[in-house]
Amino acid sequence: MGNRNAELQRYTGETKIDLAFEVDGEGKSNIQTGVPFMDHMLDLFTRHGHFDLTVKADGDVEVDDHHTTEDIGIVLGMALKEALGDKKGIKRYGNFFVPMDDTLAQVVVDLSNRPHFEIRGAEFPSQKVGTFDTELVHEFLWKFALEARMNLHVIIHYGTNTHHMIEAVFKAMARAIDEAVTIDPRVKGVPSTKGML
Repeated sequence: MGNRNAELQRYTGETKIDLAFEVDGEGKSNIQTGVPFMDHMLDLFTRHGHFDLTVKADGDVEVDDHHTTEDIGIVLGMALKEALGDKKGIKRYGNFFVPMDDTLAQVVVDLSNRPHFEIRGAEFPSQKVGTFDTELVHEFLWKFALEARMNLHVIIHYGTNTHHMIEAVFKAMARAIDEAVTIDPRVKGVPSTKGML
């Protein structure tokens, strides 16, 4: 198995994103997005997925956090897809539950090359966590799923604290993706009857 990593840049009139992603990492992160809550979420995503992630984002946060958050999701999804290459030998599917005090979140993924996103139970009690608009969680996740070309299903079974709910989702997503990208020695080629993912 070769190195499963990707380095990407995406510069637009609204954001400049430089990102490096390593699937088989050590949980090391260097995150500077200009959006403090996203820094926190991406740091714990990296740690719990045992990835390595560097993100430098310069966006129009004086307007709001929307473009920066959305574009990081786009580039991270592109990087995951590129890093996995032909996906030979991977488990493909991942499913993980994370409890966090009052909250229980579940994330299920299929690295199918068919993008789809569903979220259930995301009625956040607060519209903001600090300065971060909680509606941007949906924006980030569906752009991430779209560009990674994966099925991403998020279920927040219950929760009363908005910060806990979002954090549990990012931790569960990290663990589910970590499971899905794991090399299974029993898998010959790709785990699909189509012969490709």
